[in-house]
Amino acid sequence: MLVIGNQSVVWGFALVGVHGVVATTAHELNEALDEALNGDYDVVLVTEDVAQLARDRIDHLVARSAMPLFVEIPGPEGPRPDRPSLSELIRQTIGVKI
Repeated sequence: MLVIGNQSVVWGFALVGVHGVVATTAHELNEALDEALNGDYDVVLVTEDVAQLARDRIDHLVARSAMPLFVEIPGPEGPRPDRPSLSELIRQTIGVKI
């Protein structure tokens, strides 16, 4: 598992043994996404606030990438009201309502 987010999120996940990459710019996010795609990760968590830095690429990876599985998670500010829930993303992607 890999988490991509701001420093506080990455540090929080590091406390439970999850590798993370701090991304504060679109360039850093794209480098982290390249690492995720070329690495040995099954799941990649990206905070919603950081995902906004490369929205088109993130949306493509969430919808199309089989491995690793890309999932957006709320950042420290909480969930963004303009983003669909995980269950809605699953329904859109594979057509199954959970």
